[in-house]
Amino acid sequence: MPSDNNTTQHLEFSDNHLLSALVGPEDRHLSRIEQLLNVRIALRGNRVAITGDDIQTGHAKTALQHLYNKLEKQQLVDSAEVDSAIHLASRAMTINGEQKSPNPADYNGVSIQTKRRIIFPRTLRQSSYMQAMQKHDMVFGIGPAGTGKTYLAVAAGVSLLLSGKIDRIILSRPAVEAGEHLGFLPGDMREKVDPYLRPLYDALNDMLPADQVAKRIATGEIEIAPLAFMRGRTLTNAFVILDEAQNTTPMQMKMFLTRLGNNARMVINGDLTQIDLPRGTSSGLQEAMRILNGIDDINFTIFNEEDVVRHPLVSKIVKAYDQDTSNNG
Repeated sequence: MPSDNNTTQHLEFSDNHLLSALVGPEDRHLSRIEQLLNVRIALRGNRVAITGDDIQTGHAKTALQHLYNKLEKQQLVDSAEVDSAIHLASRAMTINGEQKSPNPADYNGVSIQTKRRIIFPRTLRQSSYMQAMQKHDMVFGIGPAGTGKTYLAVAAGVSLLLSGKIDRIILSRPAVEAGEHLGFLPGDMREKVDPYLRPLYDALNDMLPADQVAKRIATGEIEIAPLAFMRGRTLTNAFVILDEAQNTTPMQMKMFLTRLGNNARMVINGDLTQIDLPRGTSSGLQEAMRILNGIDDINFTIFNEEDVVRHPLVSKIVKAYDQDTSNNG
């Protein structure tokens, strides 16, 4: 808890109903901010007093103001949003080589509208990624698990489909087994590969009602298929997502990228720390980053552990593994 050498900052909120949502059930949201930022928060009427280290109290004040602004815009504030607000307020980030201090205005203006919800970025790099998908025909999202690469890409595709700007969404992953073997799974090929595509189904069901997902898959508006099924096709009027791209070979990656047709956009996502290819096989994602860097209208967004928006422990796990990799060359 704060020491005797501390400062106190104050906030005043005009809407008591919104303030109740900000505080959370049984003051849960305030307790979370106290825990993660090592401050003490006192609520008196519509005024909040934050006591602690000068920098940490500033971070807590920024986080609370950001969350209140979300509530004013009728956006949901839950425990995940509280963690995200703390994360954003307490870390400056490097975006496109430029060091930036946290500023809610940098990411509040970016959103993706889907049938079931409005998706907002939770980090500055997520904001940059979302903007890139709006502006560029080909976007690479590269970084660890939990940074929202696939989720946000699916949201962008669903938004474009609902607005009529594209005719279909195509979602693909290479069917590479992480220490397991497709041949031992029961069923036909569709049933064998479905477990590898499950994260894409999960994201879709978060954006659209389940009956609409099923209907659009049946009509071909949404296609979910292994990477091998892309060979020989030209993908037009489509939003195409390649997930787990680190598990493509260079030949597979070239094949996929050259499927791009008229009025189509591609998003290629991967995590270079989780390559499941056989030893000695080069990753197509690594090669594409080297060869395509600098080409106009191809954007690369590089995420790191600061952008993990799952449980806060996931960010620490990613950082620990990265440090171990660095220490061991």
